Amino acid sequence: MLVLALDTATPASTAALVEVTADGLRGVAERRTVDPRAHGERLAPEIAAVLAEAGARPADLAAIVAGLGPGPFTGLRVGLATGASMAQALGIPTYGVCSLDGLGRAAGPGRVLVATDARRREVYYATYLDGVRTAGPEVAKPAEVTGDYERVCGEGGLKYGDIFGVPVEEHLLYPPGAALVALAAERIREAVPSEPLTPLYLRRPDAVEPAGRKPVLT
Repeated sequence: MLVLALDTATPASTAALVEVTADGLRGVAERRTVDPRAHGERLAPEIAAVLAEAGARPADLAAIVAGLGPGPFTGLRVGLATGASMAQALGIPTYGVCSLDGLGRAAGPGRVLVATDARRREVYYATYLDGVRTAGPEVAKPAEVTGDYERVCGEGGLKYGDIFGVPVEEHLLYPPGAALVALAAERIREAVPSEPLTPLYLRRPDAVEPAGRKPVLT
């Protein structure tokens, strides 16, 4: 089964094709662009590029897996809206996974902190043991992050590595598509019904609707 993975929970927009078999996974193609202001412009061309590289069409997709965040409101909803609309048009299921879990799984064995940039001098973070989440996700200032970890990955880990005080996995800054699909692989194989792609924000968006009209002073 050919599965499309999408993630826009970080400054990177990622599209990947992964083949899910009865007993494993095979990465087919992946595209990533790091630009926090261009998720809406970059994601569709990335999807087209991975399909072209694989010689596949949208109709060949069996499912879509999307990173649910946590992440900034504007970027995150691009990936989720794209995944949901494509799945509806194609009549295929969607499955959501925590974006931090993708990094935690890709980090492999050991005690790992995953931290992504939450802006406002904060990070979204979670801790993992051998790829399995043990705490989080939460949002906090880097100095307030707690947990037992021996290394850190994610762009938040790179940005605040001096505060975390452990080795930084600089090669692992954004959720790999194959890791996201791996987290949903059993659901895909078992043909679990489609799940709503509900974003994991952890905090309110910066822009909010005014509560009421302000009086005019004369």
